Amino acid sequence: MEKAAIQKELIALLGKDKVLYEDLDLMYYSYDSSFLTKLEPVNPCAVVLPNTTEEVQQVMKFAFENDINVIPRGAGTGETGGCVALNGGIVIDLSTWDDIVEIDSKNMQVIVRPGMIHARLNQELAKYNMFFPPDPGSSQMCTIGGMVANNASGLRAVKYGCTEQYILGLEVVLPNGEVIITGGMKARCIKNVSGLNLTKLMVGSEGTLGIITKIRLRCWPRPKARGIAMAVFDKLDDAPATVLDVYQAGVLPSGIEILDSSAIKAVNQFKPDINLPDAEAILLFEVDGNPPSVEYEGNVIKKVAEARARSVEWATDPKRMAELWEGRSVTATAAARVRKDGSRVFAGEDISVPLDKVADTLRAIRALGEKYGIQVVNYGHIGDGNVHTAPVINPEDPKEVEKVLQLVNDIHLLAIELGGSTTGEHGVGAVRRQYAELEHGRAHNYMKEIKKVFDPKGIMNPGKLI
Repeated sequence: MEKAAIQKELIALLGKDKVLYEDLDLMYYSYDSSFLTKLEPVNPCAVVLPNTTEEVQQVMKFAFENDINVIPRGAGTGETGGCVALNGGIVIDLSTWDDIVEIDSKNMQVIVRPGMIHARLNQELAKYNMFFPPDPGSSQMCTIGGMVANNASGLRAVKYGCTEQYILGLEVVLPNGEVIITGGMKARCIKNVSGLNLTKLMVGSEGTLGIITKIRLRCWPRPKARGIAMAVFDKLDDAPATVLDVYQAGVLPSGIEILDSSAIKAVNQFKPDINLPDAEAILLFEVDGNPPSVEYEGNVIKKVAEARARSVEWATDPKRMAELWEGRSVTATAAARVRKDGSRVFAGEDISVPLDKVADTLRAIRALGEKYGIQVVNYGHIGDGNVHTAPVINPEDPKEVEKVLQLVNDIHLLAIELGGSTTGEHGVGAVRRQYAELEHGRAHNYMKEIKKVFDPKGIMNPGKLI
């Protein structure tokens, strides 16, 4: 079906105010944060902005009948090309569909539409002394729908886990336009082991099985206190070893972050007044809970870390905690400024490795950076082995582009070789699907079969995940 005909039909279905078709508008949907879409931007045929399940159904039925690709999209902050129409088609922008359907405080849950922003949701839940624990780090802009589609985790996954652990049920529009509700048609229970777990199947499916239009989330009571410890290490190996020491001491922090020497230098160059200690690594431990337990666990962490660290500081004062956390909070921005003629590219940026392989991973990535002559800034969520790599290049230099693509390939292969994964939280999208068979083996064949059951025509976000 021709592009103009698709646009005309969509306008007839939804009205002109809910369809974008001008070239300039479509250009904005040709990319996300990934390096891939900077190299190969592709405009969709049209963009629709529905705000009812029925409107999503109309679009899906039209697309299904005419074999047109459909790509769901949230805030567009993803880093894998997952929300871009790489093979053409219709982008369904769900970011404006952002209302809270119901806050059910008696049952510790909330029902939202996919465009709800993470930070705004927690602001509303705070009025009921509740919160939605996963913190992807992009809280001010990422949508709950995007978090569900990619099974996001982030800074506090050590204690609170990934998004999937909080999804009680979903409303999903399937490729043929039918609607299913997972987790029970009328359910409001927290525990449910009835039937095959289609909720978990949809979480992390990256828009390849259907369009998520309503989300029932489990909430937790808000912790009343928080503290942060910063430990400074002269030896890289001592940082991950200390994380294991803390676990063995019976303490589970809400978050554990690492900055290696490359990140420390980048932060101090970007914002000298932060003045991070010159070291091989810095660990930041965050603890939350009730005040007595926070104080107790913080002191245990301090005592344990002092066995290996050059220095350890524990703080519960909000001002000092903000100062300690500032270095980590600006790391991503700082990484982009280590070269005046360069910029950070989002590629190979969130591998996951076993805890006892973190130091080996960081050393190997340093060696790969030297091999290809590319600066790489390393940091991440060390508590669950999630390492963020930030290659910095001049994207206008074809030779550097070629080298960084080789570097990224080696980083992904390194993760698999060390018993890890090519992605710990940002998803597969289009940039990592080439590693799916290597990582999953025969299980990958069954993933493809499941995809066919839900999407027999292959129109749902093709070229992604599988």
